Amino acid sequence: MVTIDKKEQLIKNGETHLNQQARVLALKGLESALNAVDPRQIIKSRLSLRGSTMRINGYSFDLKDFRSIYVVGGGKASGSMAEALESILGKFVTRGLVNVPHGSKHKTEIITLHEARHPIPDEAGVKGTRRMLEIAEQAKGDALIICLISGGGSSLMPLPRGEVSIADKGKITDALLRSGATINEVNTVRKHISDFKGGWLAKKAYPATILNLILSDVVGDPLEFIASGPTVPDSTTFGEAINVLKRHGLLDGAPESVKKVLSAGEKGIILETPKANDEAFKKVFNVVVGNNRAATRAARESFRSAGLNTCLLTSVMEGEARHVGVMLASMAREIVASGNPVQKPAGIVAGGETTVTVTGEGRGGRNQELALAVASKLSGCDGVVVASLSTDGIDGPTDAAGAIADGRTFVRASKLGLSVEQFLAVNDSYTFFSQLQDLISTGPTGTNVNDVSVIVVL
Repeated sequence: MVTIDKKEQLIKNGETHLNQQARVLALKGLESALNAVDPRQIIKSRLSLRGSTMRINGYSFDLKDFRSIYVVGGGKASGSMAEALESILGKFVTRGLVNVPHGSKHKTEIITLHEARHPIPDEAGVKGTRRMLEIAEQAKGDALIICLISGGGSSLMPLPRGEVSIADKGKITDALLRSGATINEVNTVRKHISDFKGGWLAKKAYPATILNLILSDVVGDPLEFIASGPTVPDSTTFGEAINVLKRHGLLDGAPESVKKVLSAGEKGIILETPKANDEAFKKVFNVVVGNNRAATRAARESFRSAGLNTCLLTSVMEGEARHVGVMLASMAREIVASGNPVQKPAGIVAGGETTVTVTGEGRGGRNQELALAVASKLSGCDGVVVASLSTDGIDGPTDAAGAIADGRTFVRASKLGLSVEQFLAVNDSYTFFSQLQDLISTGPTGTNVNDVSVIVVL
């Protein structure tokens, strides 16, 4: 059970009775969202084993038909997924290796949990990924490979292509993340400088059968972009990867090794990523076991159970975090003024993944920046709260999951000499909310399905 830390303080910070009530409901809604996408519960509820027959999502596999069953994968939730899978399949699993973030506390006996760095890849990640590829390449036609894929998999399963070093891959990944590029754009580049992603795992594992269990962290669940799609045909090209770098002004400053591989690919000197007509994909089964929609629905149900009028706005929210924050604050004020889109007491839920174009030297994450943008727009409202968090518990390069703001946030900040505009200007939302003690913290949750934002209006 995932819980938010120091809830009593977060509630007390509301100052007024209505704000405190709204904070209670908002935090409960976020906790409900997190627990609805716990990977262990998802795997156990979706995958069943009777005798030797394994079933999931309408697919049925007789495990006796396979001489070997291997498990590979990576991502922020892969440790939890491996733990749950092993508890169900037990001795049917021959062996396996899954890359997990440093500090993972999950325990398995058959599947090796190999620690690596996120979000900037490291040599440990390369070592683990190379071992996974060895397992895949040695698998025969009578083998089943179960892949456990979740958000963070792109960074945790690095295998640079050609002359690209892990350091160079890290540099271009960091530049893309700081540029405001979407996750789909980031992964378009990652796939074309990788020997593992963009369908290469499936290609190299053929003729083995692959069952890919996916916990989606990409808006809309496009399979080829979740962890850069190691078992999925790639619809993007080297040319598109180059255009992503051009669009964000990163091509000229990109490492020479990256430019060399992308240029060679565009000219046809090296092979493109595997496409949909490749026979390797005929033996691949991809199943999305959890996503942002499941989390946002759980938050909405929490509000409904509390007697609020509810609305699930979207599970595919995108855009600059500060702009989305202003929009959510505007919606809250509209509910107060007119009862649109729902009458108060209201509980509104939105999910997806915003972006932050970093121009300052401050600390923060997209959910904290969203909440910071909310702060000045709610000033003077009572019983109105906006809270937002990253479901993996890690918002940007910080130890917070997100932040919470209400109609008193701006006033409380002003008393401390804190200017919302100044902190926004330098992307320093973490310091702002830290001083107000309004950071939302959960620690690493073991799941990852994008972000969840909630509005409560009483």
